[in-house]
Amino acid sequence: MSENPPTKALPAVERPPRKRCDLCDGIHFHLISHLDRRGRPLDTGLCARCGLVSHWNIPSDEALNEFYATRYRDEYHGEHSPSPRRIMRAWRNAERIYGQLAPMLRPGEEMLEVGSGIGCTVKCFEWAGHRASGIEPNRGFQEFSRDRLHARVTGAYLFELPSAPVHDLVLLVHVIEHFRSPRLALEHIHRILRPAGRLYIECPNLGAPFTTRGKLFHFAHIHNFTPATLLMMAQRCGFELERAFFKPRDPNLQMLFCRVAAGHLEIDPKSCQQTLAALTRYSSLAYHLRWGYLAPRVAKLGSYVVERLVARRFVERLLQRCAADDNEGIAKAA
Repeated sequence: MSENPPTKALPAVERPPRKRCDLCDGIHFHLISHLDRRGRPLDTGLCARCGLVSHWNIPSDEALNEFYATRYRDEYHGEHSPSPRRIMRAWRNAERIYGQLAPMLRPGEEMLEVGSGIGCTVKCFEWAGHRASGIEPNRGFQEFSRDRLHARVTGAYLFELPSAPVHDLVLLVHVIEHFRSPRLALEHIHRILRPAGRLYIECPNLGAPFTTRGKLFHFAHIHNFTPATLLMMAQRCGFELERAFFKPRDPNLQMLFCRVAAGHLEIDPKSCQQTLAALTRYSSLAYHLRWGYLAPRVAKLGSYVVERLVARRFVERLLQRCAADDNEGIAKAA
């Protein structure tokens, strides 16, 4: 699932105090960056044993909960409540995800999205006949999900959910990179999934950098995954890969896993070198001049023009349908 890179010289190994790798429990790390994508101080390390990339100093639960509840959407997306363009984009993304997974799902399965954002994916699965719900910490997006889309989205955190196997499918769409401990998160998801339940994960692909190295890291992305490290993490927590929906150079990983009885850890010996090779593959000039960068940028700029023209009307029709659907449900209940 990943390429064999040329050998690269690794930075010096260091042992940060009180830090262990969340994937392999390693204690030795290579310091690979001092800054975040906005040029602010943020030390980032590469585990010398398994290749997982993470913050050098992991934020506390309290700091993260406050950040996601009040500041994340404003700082990361520049808006407290979703704009029409973001809503339309989220709905189309939801349709893509459902289209990928639908052939493997049974009617009426219980779906939970962790970090459901606007709530479009939850609503899309609900309209497709599933018992769909979501949890979202951000108050503005949570209110939009509940009050405008009439989706079953609450403000609970993952670890507040009872450890009972009640779900058939759990979605983590650009969420796993935000967990303080992805391992603890996946272990808890393992407990709330029914036997043979499924876990879908989508996150940035550090093995195919989606920007230059100096723009990669962000306070909100505590862990950064390659195909190898995401697969190892899932396997350690009791999941086996069922299907991958991405190509090695795609900017995002998209993997569907099946729950198995017990996990196991098998370290990929090439993972650390593969990660470093991906991070050093391009200079800033070479990155921006390659066709794989220029073509998607041109397409994205074109899509922005279309979005500005049609997003507002698209969202108006979507919200009207959601309201009508909710009123019909209230009438039937009465």
